Amino acid sequence: MLFVLFILMVVYTLFQPGAVDGLKMYLVPDMSHLSPDLLVSAMGQAFFSLSIGVCTMMVYGSYLRKDADLPKTAAQVALLDTGVAFVAGLLILPAMFAAQHNGVQIYNEAGALLDGDTLVFNVLPALFDTMGGAGLIVGVAFFALMVIAALTSSISMLEVPVSCASEELKKDRKTVVWWIGGAIALFSALIIFNFGSMFGLVISVTTEYMQPILGLIMALIAGWIWKRNQVLEELSQGNPELEHSLFWKVWPTYVRVVCPILMALVFLWPMFK
Repeated sequence: MLFVLFILMVVYTLFQPGAVDGLKMYLVPDMSHLSPDLLVSAMGQAFFSLSIGVCTMMVYGSYLRKDADLPKTAAQVALLDTGVAFVAGLLILPAMFAAQHNGVQIYNEAGALLDGDTLVFNVLPALFDTMGGAGLIVGVAFFALMVIAALTSSISMLEVPVSCASEELKKDRKTVVWWIGGAIALFSALIIFNFGSMFGLVISVTTEYMQPILGLIMALIAGWIWKRNQVLEELSQGNPELEHSLFWKVWPTYVRVVCPILMALVFLWPMFK
């Protein structure tokens, strides 16, 4: 439902005055903006979107059948997620410039486009206002679906500590859910009552730094600590021919060397510029 609503809103937005400018900004590359800070932000968004660095995908993977083709499934998840993100971009940037055409501020004092909570709670509602009576219905539907999307994502992330605590501490699952869920609810309430100062900060710290750093640690564990034969044995259960595939010729070196180097460069480069 969220994806269908995205498509309908994209079609509507692209016909609004000013939307073409946003579409050009989104689709026409401008290499002058390429910087280490941009790479950190992009990596943080990718890690957040794919739930990498918080073990969510590992927990999901543990519930798959033993004969599931993990490399194929991982590729499908990444491609589908990227497709949804691309469609979302077709909505967000044109919507911002359409809102600007209607008098809404879309640049901050430093001259950069607004993002994060400002984008979701200021720019998009301004777009809905331009739709008249239908905007109220679409706005309510959109934010209702956003709540559903956030809730399902929260459940998946809650499964990580719940699964770990219930298995390692031998505790009843329902009890663990109440304790961990309660702790998260209290911390969330703290953010809500200090929304202006904490919301953007928490998002930035967790998505741009903590998740990539944890992802780096996971890559080092998978590439250097977990024995290669054990990895191959596990992956071959879903694809017996994996050992002779291009994937297995590339993946071990990619995880052991390429991923750690690229992630380390992204974090260390700003220190030497």
